[in-house]
Amino acid sequence: MSGTATDVMKRYRNGEIWDFENEMPTLTRDVILGLDGGTTSTLCICIPLMPFSDDLPDPLPVLATAVAGCSNHNSVGETAARETLEQVMAEALSKSGSNRSSVRAVCLAVSGVNHPTDQERILSWLRHMFPSHVKLFVENDAVAALASGTLGKLHGCVLIAGTGTIAYGFTEDGREARAAGAGPVLGDWGSGYGIAAQALTAVVKAHDGRGPQTMLTSDILRTIGLSSPDELIGWTYEDPSWARIAALAPVVVSCAEASDPVANKILQYSVQDLAESVKAVVRRLNLCGQDGNDCFALVMVGGVLAANKRWDIGKEVVSCISKDYPGAYPIRPKVEPAMGAALLAWNYFKKQSENGLKC
Repeated sequence: MSGTATDVMKRYRNGEIWDFENEMPTLTRDVILGLDGGTTSTLCICIPLMPFSDDLPDPLPVLATAVAGCSNHNSVGETAARETLEQVMAEALSKSGSNRSSVRAVCLAVSGVNHPTDQERILSWLRHMFPSHVKLFVENDAVAALASGTLGKLHGCVLIAGTGTIAYGFTEDGREARAAGAGPVLGDWGSGYGIAAQALTAVVKAHDGRGPQTMLTSDILRTIGLSSPDELIGWTYEDPSWARIAALAPVVVSCAEASDPVANKILQYSVQDLAESVKAVVRRLNLCGQDGNDCFALVMVGGVLAANKRWDIGKEVVSCISKDYPGAYPIRPKVEPAMGAALLAWNYFKKQSENGLKC
C-alpha cells in the first residue's frame, strides 16, 4: 500500500467501520465498486477488475454485495445518507476480502443527485475516503438503471418507477436529458408514492363526501390496521416517509384488478404520467430519429413496472409510448442497477486507461 493510500485511510475513519482493513494483507486483487442508492434501499456490488474487452463474461463475476437503507439526502438528510453510503461500501469490501487500496474505480449512482453541485459534494467526500489513485464517479441512480439494461453502455432511455420515479436518456454522442424525478411534492404521480398518495386522498374524500365511495377505503384500512378513515390523518403524518406511503401502491393495483373505478382511474393517470416522462426525454434527445421510427432501448426498472399483475402498469406504459414512438423496445434488466453502476465504473476506468496509453 502506498504512503498516500495509508495516510488517507488513517485520516478518514468513521468509528470502527474501516477497522477490518487492519487485518487485511497488503496486496489484494484489484476491484471495482458499483453502488445503487435509492429512496428505499442501497445496494453495493464489488466486482473484480475485468480484462479490457468488448465481450463481457456471462455470468458477470461478483465478489460481494452489501445492502443498507435509504441514501437519498433529500429524504434522510446529508449526514445519514453519507453514513449509509460509507457503511455499505465498507461492508462490500470487507466481505470480498479487499480494502480501499485495492479499489480502482467507484461509481455511486444515487437518487437525489440532480445537479453538478450534488455530484461535486459527494465527490469531495469520496476523495477524502479513498486513496488518490481511485477513479471516482457520481451519477443519478437512473444512470445505473439504464446501464443495467444496456450492460454499461449509455444510449437510450430508462424509466424508473418504484418509490419514486424518473425518466433519463442518453444519446450516443453523450447528450442527456431527464424528466420527472423531482419528488412527490413536485408531481411525480406515477411513482409508488404518487399512486399511494392519490389513493389515501381518495379515501379521505370518500369519507367526507367530496368523492365517490371506493373499496380502497376498506382495503387500505385493513392493510395498515386502522378501523376508521378518521385515523388516516394521524397515521399519515406520524411518519410521512416516502417508502412507508409507497408500500400501499400494491393495494391500489389489487383494487383496480377488482374493478374499483377509483383505483382504476388512479392507475390510468399514473400510466399517462410515466409515459409522458419518457416521451419528453425522447423528444428532447430525438432518440426516435427524424421520422419518429428509429429504435431505442427503453429500460424498465422498479416495482411499479414489474410485470406480475393482471393490471400491468409497465405494459400499459409501453403501449402508450409505442403509439407515438413505435421504435421503443422495452428491456427488463437481468442484473441489478448496482451492477450497472459497477459496469459504468469499469467502462469509465477502461476509457481513461486506454486514453492514457495513447498519450
